[in-house]
Amino acid sequence: MASSSSQTSTSEPYTWTQTLPDVTVNVPIPQGTKGKDLIVKITKEHLTVKVKGETIIDGDFHQKVKASDSMWQIEDGKVLVLELQKVNDMEWWKSVIKGHTEIDTSKIEPENSKLSELDGETRGLVEKMMFDQRQKAQGLPTSDELQKQETLKKFMEDHPDFDFSNIKAPN
Repeated sequence: MASSSSQTSTSEPYTWTQTLPDVTVNVPIPQGTKGKDLIVKITKEHLTVKVKGETIIDGDFHQKVKASDSMWQIEDGKVLVLELQKVNDMEWWKSVIKGHTEIDTSKIEPENSKLSELDGETRGLVEKMMFDQRQKAQGLPTSDELQKQETLKKFMEDHPDFDFSNIKAPN
């Protein structure tokens, strides 16, 4: 997917990036670490990473992942790279692990060059989701709420003989 976000944190033992369908976690490991030195357990809701018996990450994911579609590898003998596939591929994560440093997902913006490469339907969904996130962050109505307000307004205009005094307009 076109949009992505990066998170670099000094308080966590990893850095991470995400697109709508996946999360990539980079965990620095000692140079020369081999796969047999690692215990990496990815379940739908939990991640455990141990290097030579030392626990590096042990916590519940911010949201569920497709464990069978997720994988890990060692790059350059010094970085453990986890590729996690999100169950909900239309949602930005605030953090990788619950309780860890969170990012402000309302500030995620698409990379225009890649957004333009999307087919019309997907691009429309991404733009709608981003609009709705910005609206919510500002305490304003989402696109669906705006559409309901407009429908009610049109109905009221088309039926001036109805008594709408007890109708509460949708937010």
